[in-house]
Amino acid sequence: MRETILLLGGARSGKSAFAEQLAGKKSERVLYVATAEAGDDEMEKRIAIHRASRPSTWNTLEAPLKAGKCIEDVYSGEDVVIIDCITLLVSNIILQDKEDMDSVSLDDIERAVNDEIASLLKCMGRVESGFIVVSNEVGLGLVPDNKLARIYRDVLGRANQRLAAYCDTVYLMVAGIPVVVKQNGN
Repeated sequence: MRETILLLGGARSGKSAFAEQLAGKKSERVLYVATAEAGDDEMEKRIAIHRASRPSTWNTLEAPLKAGKCIEDVYSGEDVVIIDCITLLVSNIILQDKEDMDSVSLDDIERAVNDEIASLLKCMGRVESGFIVVSNEVGLGLVPDNKLARIYRDVLGRANQRLAAYCDTVYLMVAGIPVVVKQNGN
């Protein structure tokens, strides 16, 4: 069955580990889509550790942007696709033009994120695989004190809503415990 799953939660809530556990139970044929970019040495080490922890039978695709198109370009019949994570994908979209952040508008960012999510949802509908999508829930805290952080929270929150509406099952990860928010489309 082609189940689509969204895993939401805070940082270090266990989302990625749970995604890998779910995928491993379903199949050895997994496409792991990594959206992180190594912007510094510490992040480079994190990525290397994360990569080394995955089973050797899994294929890895690095797709910091245009994840849906990238998946369709390389998909080779894997049973499960993990996308880890939407949080960084949205961040990558926002920071594409980081030299000119003062002139970035909410409308432009919203349009770019909407296009990315629409492309990803089309991919999820066309690729004959189950999907496990990981994203941070960023709407549970205080209103951020700066424009860029508020834009980020808003567009990621709306992206998560679109993904949650599309996915069959949604979990909220709390301290490593998956809490079912939506199951079987309900």
